Amino acid sequence: MLNEVKWNDRYNTNVDIIDKAHQKLFSIVGKLIILNEDETKQLHACKEGIKYFKSYTLKHFAEEEAYMQSIHYGGYELHKTLHDDLRDKTIPALEKEMEEQEYSKESVEHFLGICVGWLNVHIAVEDQAITGRAVNKWIHQPSEDMLTSLKKASMEVWENLFKLSVGIVSERYSGENFSSENILCYRLNYHNEAGERLQVFLAYEERMVLHVLSSVIGKQIPKVDKTVIHAIKMISQQFMACVGKHFAQKDAYRLDRNDMLTFDQLLRTFDKEYPPYSLLFHTDGNGYMALCIRHFDAA
Repeated sequence: MLNEVKWNDRYNTNVDIIDKAHQKLFSIVGKLIILNEDETKQLHACKEGIKYFKSYTLKHFAEEEAYMQSIHYGGYELHKTLHDDLRDKTIPALEKEMEEQEYSKESVEHFLGICVGWLNVHIAVEDQAITGRAVNKWIHQPSEDMLTSLKKASMEVWENLFKLSVGIVSERYSGENFSSENILCYRLNYHNEAGERLQVFLAYEERMVLHVLSSVIGKQIPKVDKTVIHAIKMISQQFMACVGKHFAQKDAYRLDRNDMLTFDQLLRTFDKEYPPYSLLFHTDGNGYMALCIRHFDAA
């Protein structure tokens, strides 16, 4: 992970106040990664360092938003929603987890993994778009009503099926590596009689999968094997079938293809644009999962 936070000149926007802030954020996160590996300093140092990261991030957001307004940047509203999502949902959810787990190494790794990923992606794409050096990848915006319904349905299904207490971490998940463990990814392709298609991606932290399956069979499952992979497919299909029942559809979608992906393969599907519905959830100490959905009109 250390290599992921090294400053690279490709992140430069040539806006001095923005570039200096970005370099500072990279420096803070790099120091936090080192501190989290030192058990003698981990708790207090990480706690204070994370507070500083948060306060500096919010200060930077205010300055960057003021700059965007000063140049009448056309993508200001969208860009601000990304800031708001990190500020109002992601950081509070990560803070809550760390506090409840007394800044355990795993909870701090969640914080760092998501923040490192967010910084890399946001600075390399969204911030570069401010000065025309990149193209924004949040091309299709979600319906707020549909987004709210999808979040509610997802959380209800996980709780009803597997007694998991689920909360939202981000409504704008853009492929951040949220775990130091293996992330298990599954893709489902659906179509309806009108010729419309849905592509669904589910990405699970390994500990979440093992927790869910262990609770189902009443026996501890220590590792992922072929049986677990098969079970992931069944659980994912069941999850999406139950979520689908929350939405009244004139033409029901039918599953026609599904496969497992590596995390790198998942990220490659985000190369040109992000799915409009791209959510990251936590399960109160039992791991994280992402749900991403994109819709294709009839050909």
